[in-house]
Amino acid sequence: MTTTSKLIARETSEDRASPSLRIEAETVLLDIEGTISPISFVRDVLFAYSRERLADFVAKHRGDPRVEDLLQQASTMAAGANPVAALADWQDRDVKAAPLKKLQGMIWESGYRSGAFRSPLFPDALAALKRWQADGVPLSIYSSGSVQAQHLFFEFSAAGDLRHLFAAHFDTEIGPKIEAQSYSRIADKIGAPGRIVFFSDAPKELEAARAAGIQTVHVAKDDTPSEATFAEIRDFGDVEIVLPEQR
Repeated sequence: MTTTSKLIARETSEDRASPSLRIEAETVLLDIEGTISPISFVRDVLFAYSRERLADFVAKHRGDPRVEDLLQQASTMAAGANPVAALADWQDRDVKAAPLKKLQGMIWESGYRSGAFRSPLFPDALAALKRWQADGVPLSIYSSGSVQAQHLFFEFSAAGDLRHLFAAHFDTEIGPKIEAQSYSRIADKIGAPGRIVFFSDAPKELEAARAAGIQTVHVAKDDTPSEATFAEIRDFGDVEIVLPEQR
């Protein structure tokens, strides 16, 4: 790790295996699943909910222009195959297909609004988000879940409506999360690459962000294996974001 990255590791006296990080950045970009929220919520709650209801939801909403458009997109992507069958298959294989992600968001909305579930956040992540936002650091989200699903996730969180914390949201419409160009497009909207720091549990996403010139931090929560290639944290309490003018 070099000083040119503007990201400096600082060992704590209590635990030298868990460095604290002082990061000079103007804006923070975050993944959701596995980074600020447990993977199990998306996998075991949200995916299970939409999987059980996908076919019925489509059947009940035939004629809705939004649903018909998603079915047409799915049919095109599946080379003319049955779009509902294609969507179900993609869901089982966790394919990051845009029409599936948008349809899932529509299904999840009914669950959120009915009170079937609330989104959990890691307590240390939530505290950091509130602290950084209060310090004037803009926060943005980049997730494979649709922007609609992201808004629902934060509106119906277990900690209440958190939508006010975020300045921008991005999904795979801006590009795949493992391609550097996607992060360059995001940087065009939120700031110079070198002044953005991206937090994610996925090394391939971090590699793509780093290739675009963005600072990166690997978040190793729960069973996420450690990744020596990147600066790494297990607790967001170990991170200090410093705006350039505060140097």
